Amino acid sequence: MLSCGLSSENTRRATHPENLKIVAYVGRSAIDDMQIQAQKITHINFAFANIIDGRVVEGRPGDSTYFDRLIALKRQNPNLKILCSVGGWSWSKEFSDAALTFESRERLARSAVNFMIRHDLDGLDLDWEYPGLPGDKNPHRPEDKENFTALLKSIREKLDKLSVQNQKEKNDYYLLTIATGAFQAYLDHTDMRTAHQYLDFINIMSYDFYTSGAKTTGHHTNLSPSYHNLTDYSMYAIKAVEQHINAGIPHQKLVLGTAFYGRGWEGVTPINNGLYQEYSGSGLSYSYARLSAEYINKNGFVRYWDDGAEAPYLWNDSTRTFITYDNPESLSLKADYVIEKGLGGVMFWEYSHDPSGVLLNALFEGLGKQ
Repeated sequence: MLSCGLSSENTRRATHPENLKIVAYVGRSAIDDMQIQAQKITHINFAFANIIDGRVVEGRPGDSTYFDRLIALKRQNPNLKILCSVGGWSWSKEFSDAALTFESRERLARSAVNFMIRHDLDGLDLDWEYPGLPGDKNPHRPEDKENFTALLKSIREKLDKLSVQNQKEKNDYYLLTIATGAFQAYLDHTDMRTAHQYLDFINIMSYDFYTSGAKTTGHHTNLSPSYHNLTDYSMYAIKAVEQHINAGIPHQKLVLGTAFYGRGWEGVTPINNGLYQEYSGSGLSYSYARLSAEYINKNGFVRYWDDGAEAPYLWNDSTRTFITYDNPESLSLKADYVIEKGLGGVMFWEYSHDPSGVLLNALFEGLGKQ
C-alpha cells in the first residue's frame, strides 16, 4: 500500500520553491488579452475541450489558434507546460457513457491522446464533474467509480507509450491530471487510492463552498473553519485536503485550488455584517478585477476579515449585499499552508479574473518563487 506520509527529506524536496506548481486555468478571454505572466506559472490548463459521441473534440471553433498562442508563451518560460482540460461543469454530460465499457474507454482515451498530439500539448487534465453524481444534471451510474479509474489507466498507458516513442525524459513526459470536487461525496464515488497512481497531480477545486444553492451566505473559498459558522454544514480548504489525504492520495500530489473571483448574495439579513445569514437573492459573481475597481471599500461596501476562516468578505449595509472572495492576504496564508503541509502547489480559476496579476503575484511570492 502506498504511504501518504512524507519523510522530512521528501517534504523539503516537495516544498522547495522550484518544485511547487502554480497551475492556471485559462479561457479564451485571458488569451485574447494576452497579458499572461508566463514566467510566474508552471502549468496552464486551457478550459475546455468537450466530449461529443464519445470522443474529445475542440470546445469551440478556432480553439487551435488559442493553443498556438499559449504554446508561444514558452518563449518566456521554456519550462511552462500547456495542457487542455476536458469537460468542466457544462461539458461533463458524456463522461459516464464514454467510460462505461472497455471499448468506449479506449475510444475516448485514443481521441484524448490524439487531441493532445494534434495541438502539440504537454498533457491532459480531466474535469469530470462528477463520477457517480449528477453535477449539471448529467447521466451518472454507480459503475462510474471503477470506470473512472479504468479510464485514467487507459489514458496513462497511452501517454506513457507515446513518451517512450518520443524519447522524452522523465521530467518531460506527457502529463495526466484531474480536477476533483472538494467534498467527501466526490471521494466516496471515486477510488482515489488507486486512481492517483495514474496521475501526476490532482487539482482540488477548493472553492464554491457556498453558492446560490446554500441556505445562507458564507465563505466560498476559506482556508480554515469560521468561528461564525454555527451550522452543521462546514466546508473549508484544509478539510478538503485532509479528506483527499484520507482517501489515499499522497500530500505531494495535491494542488490546492484558489479563486480569482467572488460570489455574492442580496437581501441578506443585516446581522454579523451578513456573514452566515439568510438572503433573498443570489447567483452573483464578480471577478477580482471588478471587486478591486468597484467594491472593496468602495460604493458603500466595507471590507472585513474573518480571523477563524482566514478569509476576507464585503458587506454593504444599505443594499444588504454580502460578497465572499480571495485576496492577496488569504492567498499568502494558503501558500504558507501548502508549504507547511508538503502539498504540490496551488491552482487558480481563472486567469482573466485578475489581469493585473495582483493575486498571481501573492501566490508566486507566497510560495517563495520570487
